[in-house]
Amino acid sequence: MFMCKCFYRNQLNDLCPPEQEPFSLPAPIPQWPPGEGFASGKIIIGEIEVSKISKFERIWTCSLPDDKKKCITFYKPVGIPDGFRSMGHYCQLNGKPLHGYVLVVREVELPETAVVGEHVKSAALREPLDYTLVWSPDDGTEESYGSCGYFWLPDPPEGYRAMGFLVTNKPGKPELDEVRCVRADLTDTCETHNLIFNSCTNSTSLPFQVWTMRPRHRGMRGTGVSVGTFFCSSHWSNGEDLQIGCMKNLNPKLCGMPNLDQIHSLINHYGPTVFFHPDEVYLPSSVGWFFKNGALLYKTGTDVGEAIDESGSYLPGGGSNDRQFWIDIPSGDQRKSVIYGNLESAKLYVHVKPALGGTFTDIAMWVFCPFNGPATLKVGPMDIALSKIGQHVGDWEHFTLRICNFTGELCSIYFSQHSGGQWVDAYALEYIRGNKAIIYSTKNGHASFPHAGTYLQGSSKLGIGIRNDADRSEFSVDSSIQYEVVAAEYLGDGVVTEPDIQWRASFRKFQLSFLGRKVLQDQRRRTIGWEMKDGSIARSCCFYMNGSRNH
Repeated sequence: MFMCKCFYRNQLNDLCPPEQEPFSLPAPIPQWPPGEGFASGKIIIGEIEVSKISKFERIWTCSLPDDKKKCITFYKPVGIPDGFRSMGHYCQLNGKPLHGYVLVVREVELPETAVVGEHVKSAALREPLDYTLVWSPDDGTEESYGSCGYFWLPDPPEGYRAMGFLVTNKPGKPELDEVRCVRADLTDTCETHNLIFNSCTNSTSLPFQVWTMRPRHRGMRGTGVSVGTFFCSSHWSNGEDLQIGCMKNLNPKLCGMPNLDQIHSLINHYGPTVFFHPDEVYLPSSVGWFFKNGALLYKTGTDVGEAIDESGSYLPGGGSNDRQFWIDIPSGDQRKSVIYGNLESAKLYVHVKPALGGTFTDIAMWVFCPFNGPATLKVGPMDIALSKIGQHVGDWEHFTLRICNFTGELCSIYFSQHSGGQWVDAYALEYIRGNKAIIYSTKNGHASFPHAGTYLQGSSKLGIGIRNDADRSEFSVDSSIQYEVVAAEYLGDGVVTEPDIQWRASFRKFQLSFLGRKVLQDQRRRTIGWEMKDGSIARSCCFYMNGSRNH
């Protein structure tokens, strides 16, 4: 079954690449304000307590015969705290800093007075009954001994699930005590995410694929907890059972989430600086400045707009998105004074929410620009300025910081880019000072990117698409200072209060309904923001209610 010599095997003594250096943020992490469980190193998710391990020992590295520079290395966690057990191993491609993690687990003793069901009387964690060898390039020769990897799937007891695979560099099975399986009712469904290694080429007769994993149920109300392990197979097809699962957070307290003081401290420490293009003329402003300096409220059947006070307190609330109201800006000279924004008043509007079952915190930061400028079309070497296409009033853009609730470390940032976006790991970010990253906002369209450059929205191969130009300039907003926390539902009612922001209480389309609790419960993609008289912003103000693509 595993006899094949065409798969390249790295000898651990001289053919392996150098050991990957672990990634560390540019500056030390501060001491966070006191709280319940945030950054304590451990999180209770019901009957199980989990801890994050980011120290590893290399087990085996392999590469393809036609691309020996593309290697993947498999690791086992080390430094596991007393009483905790592993659930599987970790892997990543070489050429990047070691930056991943796996969770380790132990049971939590329930109080004697706790009312438990029959299933709770069973242990939350159990050893596997055996292991099944799922893949190895071992061809049975003497020279293969010690140079091949062996991939093992734990065989769980009935009513339990495996959480990951184990890798050895010897043909013997791992010890049963090395990992734990989790009772099925404490687990959730996971899915493959990124295919990071694929040996299914014409030059190999032994297929082998490796994917990263993520919970299927994500979003701010999702309970799925990522274990950090991988999925591998030589024959798996999309839609088939993965044979492994992920954890589920059944603790309604979300004890690993930061309190309000900790939220402010996180933003002060990690808040990025947003740089606008040197040629940008459509700069951001605060919503209050936009209202005060010319935004007008219109109603169906009337041609005259009504002025809006700075707090938006007179905007109609309640009701439904019935298209009876919209917001526009005046014409003439006053229009020009509004569309160029006001950088001095600009701020980031912050929405804080749980991610991956409350083991991470997403800090979504929204910036408002009164006007979105026209686009530029690139056709090969030619740039064609589009005079009106792309223009609209009221442009909301965002980026999201993902914080590890075990340590308080910045893990990644989501960059919103028109109808899509991308997550970028912390090691691949640019930093302006300390642990504060840089966000590049593109000219006219205000999409967010991690690095300066020209990004094509279209076909890069053909060289045809809309230009997105990003560069550093004197126009910037420091989100670690210029921000306002406007929503953090998990903290409970009344914890986050902003008496001067009345407009967030409305649920109509022209309002900032992404901050309203009623709309957030839908968790669906829908048109929000401000619908202008000509309907021109309907597409640009569509975004995911979670503030970022689920990841």
